[in-house]
Amino acid sequence: MKKIKKCVIPAAGFGTRFLPASKALPKEMFPIIDKPVMQYLVEEAISAWCEDIIIITWRTKRAIEDHFDSNFELESKLEASNKTESLEKVKKLNNMANIVYVRQPYPRWDGEAILRAKSFIWDEPFLVLFWDDIIDHPKTAAQQLVETFERKNTPVISTVKVTDEEVSSYGIIESSTKEWNSFLVDKFLEKPESNETRSRNWVVWKYVLTSDIFKYLEEAESQRATWEIRLADAFELMRQKQDIYWLEIQGKRYDTWSKIWFLEATVNFALKHDEVKDDFIKLIKSLDLK
Repeated sequence: MKKIKKCVIPAAGFGTRFLPASKALPKEMFPIIDKPVMQYLVEEAISAWCEDIIIITWRTKRAIEDHFDSNFELESKLEASNKTESLEKVKKLNNMANIVYVRQPYPRWDGEAILRAKSFIWDEPFLVLFWDDIIDHPKTAAQQLVETFERKNTPVISTVKVTDEEVSSYGIIESSTKEWNSFLVDKFLEKPESNETRSRNWVVWKYVLTSDIFKYLEEAESQRATWEIRLADAFELMRQKQDIYWLEIQGKRYDTWSKIWFLEATVNFALKHDEVKDDFIKLIKSLDLK
């Protein structure tokens, strides 16, 4: 079985829910305290032993590339000012992993973004982390997925539990089997009503995939009347030919596409941030929240 060494991070969305802020600044570069969401994902990929990271971008996303590139002027200024800690943080970004960038010319949904990485993957299994989701847990979601893949040697999809009220807003997985903490996928349901399924297992945008996903994506494209290529369609085709497992991810999930959830992530990470947590708690206590 081949080891997972590559991670694909699709990051070519418009980020329209955060306009006008996302007009010039990529949504993936919005910071949670002092670290952009994209850096959390790159660090998560590295935690799961990935060496090569393929980020799918488009023309307004240059800030992502700049963030992980060197900045000679800034580094020289920090060194001259004897700001050693800040200098180390900046230099660390240059050497986190081997990062390459592939542009997605048109927003043709998630499946087309994955297809853009085909020539970099060849016949290897790979990790996929979409920019929306951050999971806060001592063992990262990527580590949990990779460990499950190493046991099952077949694609693994991450899920979290949702409430009855939330079912109709998400893609849901049904399953009738269970083996330890991984489950065989029986069916994918796109935003079902709560009375249409007993499952409350919502698909999180984190996966381990095998290279045969590309042929299913191409098949899904040929079957659609629109130009969109959806990963969910490829999953359904794949499920009919081979086993796909899902894993209920351990940890607190933050979906950063929502303003209120982004705020929730910021507050919770601030409460654990060594530099700001004490002052932040004082600030919260001082507010008149009536």
